[in-house]
This record gives sequence, C-alpha cells and structure tokens, in this order.
Amino acid sequence: MTYVSVSALSHPGLIRDQNEDSLVVGPWTLCATTTESPQTLVFPLGTPLVVAVADGIGGQPGGEVASALAVRRLASTGPVLTDEDHVREALHACNRELYAAAAGNGPATMGTTVAGAVVLPRSLLAFNVGDSRVFTAARDGLLQVSVDDSPPLEPGQRTTSLVTQALGGTSKYLAIAPHVTTAPLAPGDRYLICTDGLTDPLPNDVIDGLLREYDDGRAAFELWKAAIAAGGPDNITLALVRIADQ
Repeated sequence: MTYVSVSALSHPGLIRDQNEDSLVVGPWTLCATTTESPQTLVFPLGTPLVVAVADGIGGQPGGEVASALAVRRLASTGPVLTDEDHVREALHACNRELYAAAAGNGPATMGTTVAGAVVLPRSLLAFNVGDSRVFTAARDGLLQVSVDDSPPLEPGQRTTSLVTQALGGTSKYLAIAPHVTTAPLAPGDRYLICTDGLTDPLPNDVIDGLLREYDDGRAAFELWKAAIAAGGPDNITLALVRIADQ
C-alpha cells in the first residue's frame, strides 16, 4: 500500500509574542498554538489530502484569526479538491470569507498568506498566495514550486517581509490570482511546505542539507532547531510530506 506521511510543527519563534501561523493536514488543524515536538500523521493514498500553512500578516491585527479561517476552510473542502480549478475556487472562497469576517466583527485589515499541496493518487497540486512556500526535496537539490508574491529584491537582498497579494489584508475587497501547479507523484517524493519563519533565517542550501540528512519527524525537528539557532525571528510552521510504499 502506498501512503502519505506528514510530519509537522508550529512554533512562535524567539521574538514574536504570539503565534499567528496555522496549519492544516487533512481534517486536522492547528491554529495559533505551539507544538513542542513534530507530530507525524499517516494517510492512505487516495482521497485528496490537503496539507497547508497560513501565516497571518504581521503588523496588522487579527493575523491569527485570518490564518485560522483559511486553514479551517481548506480542511472542510479538502476532500473535493480534485483538480486545479477546485483549488483555485477554494482559495477564492477563503479570500471572500476573510473579507466577510472582517466586515462583520473581525479586524478590518486582517489577512494571511497560504501555501500548500493537495496529494492525489497520481499527482500533487501545489498552491500559494503570498510568500509562504512549497518545495520539492529532489535528488538534485531543493526546488521551489510555489511562486513568491513579493516585490523584486534589491541587489544583495535575500528576503523581504512585503507581499504583493494575500488572502484579505486590505480595507476594501481585492480579488486574488492564486498560483496553482500540477506535478506527477511517485513513491519517494518529498515536499516541504512552510512559512517564512523557516525560509527567512535559513538559506536554501542549509534546508537542503538537513533534508538530505534526516527524514520525517527528525527532519522537521532539525529544521525548526536550525531556525531557532539562527535567531527565530518569526513564527515557524512547517510540514514535510513523504510518499512511501509500505
């Protein structure tokens, strides 16, 4: 039997007062909280399995509310995300729901990034809005399959906290243009889905080296430990997805 192993954790880091990240793995969500060690969940390959992170926009109120709304919406729609069009519509629905919540009793400009993957029997649908990322841990190195919604970097600049689109985040409704791509799937494939609390302090070569040395929960722990050692400047949420034969 082919199965999907997902090892995940979420931590506020060393600087932020609270964790505004959220996480979804199938029907399981983790919102604005802390895991002291990686949690590993195993699913049979078959029904669409959504794995995603959401990073509440910092500097604006309600980031933790926005990220929680996004992952809970994805958890509820996950089993019907069978193609790119369904994923795009789910993300548009998340965006509309955030604006509706803000117009009700939520903070007016609450917003979140989102990045993730839907694991199907023969393919994987990677998606994102904002600068949270999806990588494939390939034999020839770490490859980013998501598309950063960020302004161009200045020479010598490796990261930026600015995003050019997100779910919600503005006082007036703005439509989104989600990035969605399809990749073939095979046993042995590994994917990393994470917020920028991991990628801002850690260069890709460091992440790649740790993924080559470790697998599953141990890899998740070592990635988190490296981000903390690099200063832990932001909330850190990550999920490692592995396709394996029993």
